[in-house]
Amino acid sequence: MPDMTKSLYNIRLLDELAERGTAIHHIHPLIKVLTTGVYVIVTVSFGKYELAALLPLIFYPVILLTLADIPLVPVLQRALLVSPLIIGIGIFNPLLDKAPMIILPWLQISGGWISFLSLLTKGFFTILAALILIATTGMTRIASALQMLRIPKLFIMQLLLTYRYISVLIEEVIRVMRAHSLRSFGGKGVKYKEWGPLIGQLLFRTLERAQHIYHSMCCRGFTGAYYVGKEQRIAAVDILYVVGWSFYFVLVRSYDVPALLGSLIMGVGR
Repeated sequence: MPDMTKSLYNIRLLDELAERGTAIHHIHPLIKVLTTGVYVIVTVSFGKYELAALLPLIFYPVILLTLADIPLVPVLQRALLVSPLIIGIGIFNPLLDKAPMIILPWLQISGGWISFLSLLTKGFFTILAALILIATTGMTRIASALQMLRIPKLFIMQLLLTYRYISVLIEEVIRVMRAHSLRSFGGKGVKYKEWGPLIGQLLFRTLERAQHIYHSMCCRGFTGAYYVGKEQRIAAVDILYVVGWSFYFVLVRSYDVPALLGSLIMGVGR
């Protein structure tokens, strides 16, 4: 029960963070969506062996987390939740690619390990950027930005309803688990034979709750379209934001910044 309540709190935390009033929060939602899109495209465009060249991209999430006053630990916890999926995708790379890439007197690192670490880094950076976008913009404003990009309305509505309904589903799970706990006289956990009826009851409760939500939306004038009200104007600082970050991303992609810095330091040392 405490874990489910904590999960509900974790979902709502991003929405609460999106209501802050920092400079990053005031950037136009469309600009932040475009900047995040450029960041993701540049990140995944790196080769599987270009691990060191990826590292300068960490400055984007670090700077945004600092300027937006977003706590680091909750965001990292959510980003790490997806790490098992990424590990499952690239876990066989070290077994399939055993050619040595880095040879040191005390260590040899194969290309499979480098490509595996590169995949983990790419996945972590892209997930972190998406979480920061939600924490600084909010799903409603992201939906308005997608509408400005002429994304199909059906996709936008599905995205919004899915995101909102997750918390509703968790609330129903909490109610079912609380009712089971009160009727089990202090029993620990749910027995194997009880999972079937509980899941069935949860299914019917969620369907009923979904019907109530839909009828409430229809009573409030819902016709299938998504309205955002008054749109925020794009200011000069917004243009500077996307141009500046895009220039930095392209610069990092075009040049191996760590190698250039290493050569510069070695040259100065001589």
